[in-house]
Amino acid sequence: MTTYAAPLQDMRFVLEEIAGLPQLARLPGLEEATADTVEAVLGEAGRLAGEVLAPLNRGGDIESSIYENGVVRTPTGFAAAYGQFVAGGWNAVAVEAEAGGQGLPQAVATATMEMWNAANMSFALCPMLNGGALEIMLQYGSPEQKARYLGKMVTGEWTGTMNLTEPQAGSDLGALKTRAIRENGHYRIQGQKIYITYGEHDMVDNIIHMVLARTPDAPAGSKGISLFIVPKFMVNDDGSLGRRNDLRCVSIEHKLGIKASPTCVLAFGDNGGAIGYLVGEENRGLEYMFSMMNVERLGVGIQGLGLADRALQQAISYAKERRQSRAIDSKDLKPVSIIEHPDVRRNLGTMRALVEAGRALAYTVGAAIDRQSRVADAAQRSEAQAIVEVMTPVVKSWLSDMACQVASINVQVHGGMGFIEETGAAQLYRDARILPIYEGTNGIQALDLVMRKLLRDSGQAFGQVERWLNHMVVQVEECADPVVAALAPRLTEGLNRAHQAGQWLLRNTRHTPARAAAVATPFLNLLGVVAGGCLMGAAAAAAARRLAAGAGDAAFNKQKIKTTRFYVDNIMPYAEAEARRTLEGAESALDLTPGDF
Repeated sequence: MTTYAAPLQDMRFVLEEIAGLPQLARLPGLEEATADTVEAVLGEAGRLAGEVLAPLNRGGDIESSIYENGVVRTPTGFAAAYGQFVAGGWNAVAVEAEAGGQGLPQAVATATMEMWNAANMSFALCPMLNGGALEIMLQYGSPEQKARYLGKMVTGEWTGTMNLTEPQAGSDLGALKTRAIRENGHYRIQGQKIYITYGEHDMVDNIIHMVLARTPDAPAGSKGISLFIVPKFMVNDDGSLGRRNDLRCVSIEHKLGIKASPTCVLAFGDNGGAIGYLVGEENRGLEYMFSMMNVERLGVGIQGLGLADRALQQAISYAKERRQSRAIDSKDLKPVSIIEHPDVRRNLGTMRALVEAGRALAYTVGAAIDRQSRVADAAQRSEAQAIVEVMTPVVKSWLSDMACQVASINVQVHGGMGFIEETGAAQLYRDARILPIYEGTNGIQALDLVMRKLLRDSGQAFGQVERWLNHMVVQVEECADPVVAALAPRLTEGLNRAHQAGQWLLRNTRHTPARAAAVATPFLNLLGVVAGGCLMGAAAAAAARRLAAGAGDAAFNKQKIKTTRFYVDNIMPYAEAEARRTLEGAESALDLTPGDF
């Protein structure tokens, strides 16, 4: 497998020009995010990702995590690498300094998360899940719970998990059966959870499980779910570890990809019940868990971004090294590097355009998270909140599907060698396939976008997102570079089609949810393509400004404009197809009955 080098130049460009890092650094609590500080953070993160995590990726896939007699051992080198990760303070880049974190913007944390996942996605899953558990603790934990667990979860000395899924429940959390019996100020938890990422491992001394369960008198369905903190080891008042709780790992899954990440089946309460502590109030567990799930949904999108960039780097490296066939416009029979062949460059261009658009989208949503809680202006807060709410399912779905596409193209560029494990292309392809599935399948994300984010407020939040994207297009229209300005009509066309599709959904699906469900995925894809294009357009306009001012790397700025033009010509046409699927596809989809299959 090729080495990994973090794309620091593009990361800095997107943070500065698209995510608005200079403006973020002026917000309360983010004053430490100076250009020099962020430069140093990204550089050191890139070193850790490239020199420590990436070399473990291939070996972890081959060795995998191992389960024996209730004990899970991660692959060789993982525990030592995690020790370096914790020692460097990387576990909580965006956590407030008062809580023990670095207090940097979420946009910067997004960049570091991209690096961890590009280098070694199986490794990065552990801190990613802990980040979601941290979010629950920060938002809903009691003072006593925070005092007991939060500090070591922030540092990463202890890790957190989310325990939702059960064998009979899947994504239908209303069907879960795990029980929580009240007992003297705590609860006894009994049940089984499946697909628990890093539910058991050997990298830390304690694991703090966030578990959904039902009390005996809880209402049926999702309204009767409560959330509990269930530690692997009990924690004494002085912070030391006590006895082991009544929970155990029954097995780990043997998976298509991410083999180094232990995906556990956990049994709670084989010997009377695991002790758990209620988070917040009874029957509000799903509400609380959504704060964690939204963190993880964005995290999955960032996973897709990182993996896709790793695949892009592999493909470029191989295309430059592999020599095959003469150049198509040459009479010289001498074989050339396959990067000389136009179709290979088209494939590489597709990969790069998607990755750079995905990076712009992920970092911008990260910046919106920073702004929604910190800006003083109410209108700006409202816009930021709309961006986060509407675009979170898009980040999760569009970027995870993009990772599968880019990883597949990587295999194609490698040709026959891409089908051979030793190149590493196959591993990325296998690892990518889980992304559209977990943390809510992409079909569920599309339903969330249409039913909860579009129809709920009659399109008001979607309208704010449209205005935000239109602002990007205006930057393209007003660009002094005629090559960039010429891209504006195509972007406007895509934005208009997204508006048309959104309005159709508002008019025609409010009282017919099945119709909305039938075309929700095309609508999400449409919004992803259009948002990516608008952000790439803004990036090209910024690159043109830099060129005109003689600022930055001229070659980089020119390449950014070329990549944007490629996106507009080769990716934006998919917006028209997705718009037509949204506007015209519902009836024929609903006409298919279960009996037709």
